[in-house]
Amino acid sequence: MTDPISDMLTRLRNANLALVPEVEVAHSRMKESIANILKKEGYIADCAVEGKARKLKLKLKYQGRKGVIVGLKRVSKPGLRRYVRATEIPRVLGGMGTAIVSTPRGVMTGVDARKQNLGGELICYVW
Repeated sequence: MTDPISDMLTRLRNANLALVPEVEVAHSRMKESIANILKKEGYIADCAVEGKARKLKLKLKYQGRKGVIVGLKRVSKPGLRRYVRATEIPRVLGGMGTAIVSTPRGVMTGVDARKQNLGGELICYVW
């Protein structure tokens, strides 16, 4: 697998469309940081690291028969990295969505990175 983060986002997208309550993905610190941001922003219900094989278990949130996550888009890819300055961090859907940025101080939302005047790699958009 060449892009594990994209795999995680695809699993989330597919599980959300299929109304599956939980998703398991292989663990990494970057994926765990992204999952914690998704939990903090209210896109998923819970995330936990389980087992000896260290799997990341994500519990999805639904509103009736529709998922809370409407869309996920990977921006920076292994073939073409996308770096932005603090002033260039985009607002997703006019502030209704979330941009996730990997900065020198860790993975954070675009709003937090803008407040701390930090740029970095633009990982993905969630809305």
